[in-house]
Amino acid sequence: MSGIAGVLKLNQTAVDESLLQKMSEPIIKRGPDGTSVFRHKMVGLIQTKLQAISNGDEPFLDEKIGISVVTNGTIYNQDALRETLREMGYQFLTQSQAEVLTKAYHCWGHQFVERLDGAYAIALWDDQAETLLLVRDRFGKKPLYYSFGKAHDAFYFASNTQSILQSQDIDTSIDPEALHFMYSLHAVVPAPLTILKGIRKVEPGSYMVIKNNGIAKETSYWELTATRDYPDDDYETWKEIIESSLKSAIKKEMGFANEKVGVLLSGGLDSTLITALAIEEGFKDIQTFSVGFEDQPEEKGSEFFYSDQFVDKYQTDHYKFEVPNSEALTRLPEAIRNMSEPLFGQDAIGFYLLSEKVKSITSVVQSGQGADEVFAGYFWYPKMVESQELDPLKRFSEHYFDRPHEEWLQAFTSKYHTHDVAGDFIRDHLTKSGATTFLDRVLRLDVTRLVVDDPVKRVDNMTMAHALEARMPFMDQRLVELAMAMPPEYKLMHHGKGILKDIARGRVPDSIIDRPKAYFPMPALKYVRGEFLEMMQDLLTSEKSRSRGIFNEAYIQDLLKNPEAPSSFTNIQGSKLWHAALLELWLQSVGL
Repeated sequence: MSGIAGVLKLNQTAVDESLLQKMSEPIIKRGPDGTSVFRHKMVGLIQTKLQAISNGDEPFLDEKIGISVVTNGTIYNQDALRETLREMGYQFLTQSQAEVLTKAYHCWGHQFVERLDGAYAIALWDDQAETLLLVRDRFGKKPLYYSFGKAHDAFYFASNTQSILQSQDIDTSIDPEALHFMYSLHAVVPAPLTILKGIRKVEPGSYMVIKNNGIAKETSYWELTATRDYPDDDYETWKEIIESSLKSAIKKEMGFANEKVGVLLSGGLDSTLITALAIEEGFKDIQTFSVGFEDQPEEKGSEFFYSDQFVDKYQTDHYKFEVPNSEALTRLPEAIRNMSEPLFGQDAIGFYLLSEKVKSITSVVQSGQGADEVFAGYFWYPKMVESQELDPLKRFSEHYFDRPHEEWLQAFTSKYHTHDVAGDFIRDHLTKSGATTFLDRVLRLDVTRLVVDDPVKRVDNMTMAHALEARMPFMDQRLVELAMAMPPEYKLMHHGKGILKDIARGRVPDSIIDRPKAYFPMPALKYVRGEFLEMMQDLLTSEKSRSRGIFNEAYIQDLLKNPEAPSSFTNIQGSKLWHAALLELWLQSVGL
């Protein structure tokens, strides 16, 4: 299941069928194998279907108990829940996960969400109580947006913002606080905010109840701690625990599909380790997929040199796709139109083009996202640990923030000025209880809040633009909880992800394990020059961009004069000029 949307009319009138049709169109790409609509009283539910996922038909109406549900994603423990409910006297008429959800809700009420294991966004209508329940998985792997109409007489929800915008009943003005987050944390805008004032998103690990009169309440059902729960376990024991848990996650996510589950294979540790362990667990003829771009003088455009070594070792059913740099630039607007929110990561276009190719072969893949955040793989983590700075916000921000608050004020016109929103948010999370060391606090923040918007949202948006479902075993609940309880030094070993590297040793070629941390190579968009620079200059100096009045023109002109100067890049080497251009491109892509 891959796309959901719906409307609750708070004025107690019926939902217009033509509105549901319009809202279904932007999510069809997520589920191109059929669209179904449910209308009853003041509610309307939409489901688009991806046939490759074995979850049954939706919207699902359980007439006996008066509950209807639509879902995006998969509940991995649905079989165990079904058996538990059977033992409690419930009878099942289908094998669908939706029926499990309706009966679980009927049995346990809102607390049923605490029993779910998977990647999911759920909308459930309780006809007797006349309430709508929205649920999002613990790591926000599946998106779930919502909005109250301008007159507060309707409530909308959907898997992307474009679907909600079809209502033409939304405040589309820019949210200054979201703007502050976006340009401090490289496009991360933590839930519930989005860049548009009128659209919000359900927080990961939370559920939201909306009554028929519009009263809404959101409740967190899961919190991640990062404390030493197993103080007596030595390194070898931890290695065995993590390896076993990762294998379980991989096996779990290899299921619930009507076709083979492949792997997006880069030349890095994470995806190669997933593939090696899957083969070790008995999965045969695994399909693997790699993409490469043209070289630039400073950088190789592909990781084929490394991925080929792995394929030679394991003889996977491997597919290599080469994309010319010209295509990366010309298809950039197309990829941006498929972003639910602005995404700064330039490798989004790489995922978009790779997903298009992979979809012609399979519809479900595993991907290595999350490993760096869970196991401390990025270069800034050791710098934060080594820092002698006593202020936790400064200790974090000097290695991570795109720009300090003072520069942020210079970048935007006074109309959008606000207080140091991102700084306050980060400080609050870094001083919360439930984490032992500073690195524990940083990783907990990253895994529960930052990773949701990048890379999880990026992977979801770019793969589902082609109805390709990407699963992320490194973001498995049990694996993450164990990793957070592990001594942080086991993660920092070997320049980061130490314990994963030791698990991989002998399974993955040493050249892959020991290479420096690499990022998705996109040379055509990484270097701010040539056609790429010309495109951004035309965009940011256009009348349309200037008339919005978001950016300070002097700030933009300085970036245009010095696009590759050190000051034109963020602490983690993102182009500030590209960040500005991306927002304008996205706003135009959604018709604003």
